[in-house]
Amino acid sequence: MALKHTATRVGAIAGLSFMALSGAAFAAGPSCDGGTIKIGSVSTITGPVDFSATPKATAAYFDQLNQAGGINGCKVEYFMGDDRGDPLVATQTARDLIDNKGVVAMTGSASLLDCGVNAQLYQRSNVLDVAGLAVDPVCYTAPSVSGVAPGPYVLSTAMLFYASEKLGNEKLCAFNYVIGGWKEAMENAMAEWEQITGNTLHILDMTLPVQGDLTPYVIRARDSGCDAVFTNQVEPGIVQLINTADAQGIEGIDWVFLASGFTEGVASALKDSPQPIYVGTEWEPYTLRNAANQGWLDMITQADITPSAFSQAGYLAGKVITGVIQSIDGPVNNDSVAAALRSMEPVSYPIAAGPFVFGKGATDGPMRATKVVKLDAGEWRVMTPEWMNLPSPE
Repeated sequence: MALKHTATRVGAIAGLSFMALSGAAFAAGPSCDGGTIKIGSVSTITGPVDFSATPKATAAYFDQLNQAGGINGCKVEYFMGDDRGDPLVATQTARDLIDNKGVVAMTGSASLLDCGVNAQLYQRSNVLDVAGLAVDPVCYTAPSVSGVAPGPYVLSTAMLFYASEKLGNEKLCAFNYVIGGWKEAMENAMAEWEQITGNTLHILDMTLPVQGDLTPYVIRARDSGCDAVFTNQVEPGIVQLINTADAQGIEGIDWVFLASGFTEGVASALKDSPQPIYVGTEWEPYTLRNAANQGWLDMITQADITPSAFSQAGYLAGKVITGVIQSIDGPVNNDSVAAALRSMEPVSYPIAAGPFVFGKGATDGPMRATKVVKLDAGEWRVMTPEWMNLPSPE
């Protein structure tokens, strides 16, 4: 069963113009039956990973929006569903949100498998998904889903590009793990880097275990002369990999990771490691207290949420769907929200790598940029103050 998030009243945030977001009470615009707009999410909260920071941030966004009056007087009722990393539970959760809760859209979802399991259901139901963390490859091909970030596959290509073109590495090695339909998507990401740069990976190994001994992979990288190693590991695997490299006395390899490694947990666990560790971000680096992050910072401060890239995803997803609903003139339902999403023009946000527009299917969105951070004695240091744009293949 989906978990219902009950909105709580919180004080308005200085600097975050939710009154402007809610719209004037007497202006034409969106209207709602019963005074509420119901929005849902399907996320992996318990199970193999915990992505709850994203939907929790979306929930906090809507809490504060409601306190400021909602969207043209309509309050948002937000439901967080936990798929537990189980396809059957994911299906049941999505059906409950659509059939029983009556949600008009999915927003802020962060799941290992929701897209692959439920994208066709969303298409049939005309309940579209503005995902926070779009992980499954189907998220980037289904016409019913668009995430608010470049995503792990574009970011994989971008981080290989950074390693070869910015760090000057020549022998790049990739060790990736595969879940579900990830294999082809990861291979395509590697192939795109080869097409952009004209280079060839020194090693492409798709057998990295989700859990297990990583020593053979570290030794292979060393003995094969890899000067950079890319992997799609998440936080626990990254810590294990670097600890293994330290235990083997590895030197001379740049370690390159996705945004899932950009966490305080990784920074703390590896603060004493001598390994050069680089991570690509999908949003403005969350460690920066700057104007681009101000709205998100105000929100998490008010809600007492730990700063993280995952919470940035939830904030941005909430902001995107709010703007889309504001554009509706008349009743807010799944059909009107879907029509507004499908017809929207690209919208830029300071926190994001590029403009958001709801995709048409079989293509990634327009976001093809990253900022890279490096771990330096337990602190993340920004290496690319400006967005590094990934060239398109010729």
